Amino acid sequence: MPIFNIGFRPLAHGDLPLFHEWLTRPHVSEWWGQLQTLEQLTAEYGPLIGGSAAFQGFVEVCAGEPIGFIQSYTPAAWHHEGWWLDEHDPNVRGIDQFLADSERLGQGLGTAMIRAFVETLFADPAVTRVQTDPAPGNARAIRCYEKCGFRAVREIDTPDGRALLMYRDR
Repeated sequence: MPIFNIGFRPLAHGDLPLFHEWLTRPHVSEWWGQLQTLEQLTAEYGPLIGGSAAFQGFVEVCAGEPIGFIQSYTPAAWHHEGWWLDEHDPNVRGIDQFLADSERLGQGLGTAMIRAFVETLFADPAVTRVQTDPAPGNARAIRCYEKCGFRAVREIDTPDGRALLMYRDR
């Protein structure tokens, strides 16, 4: 597997136009759902920027260049929105992400990025598990997560539709 110089910087308000543009790209919007206007995206993500462990968004950077987005969240903190009703451990973290450029897919960059981010999450000794929830039809994402040590647990219904719940234990 190639070696990538991957880092993560906190999502800032100034990143929202770029984040919005990335969400318009077909390979991203296919899995991230209906496109919001920049104003809607700002209303949703703006208040979360600089937040707590309940939600943290990051711009993925490779060799100093923004290459995508990754977020972590505490599933137990999102019950009020109908998410993760069976998860009560406050030390579980969830992740979602994408690479911004379709030509970077299939080169090992996503796998390296997820491994690096999971390692960052597990650097906190309180974190017990990392979970993710790709769409059951997103075979590329599922294979990538499996390469990173995630295992499929079961299909679940979420506010965004059907998902495959996957765990990576410490």
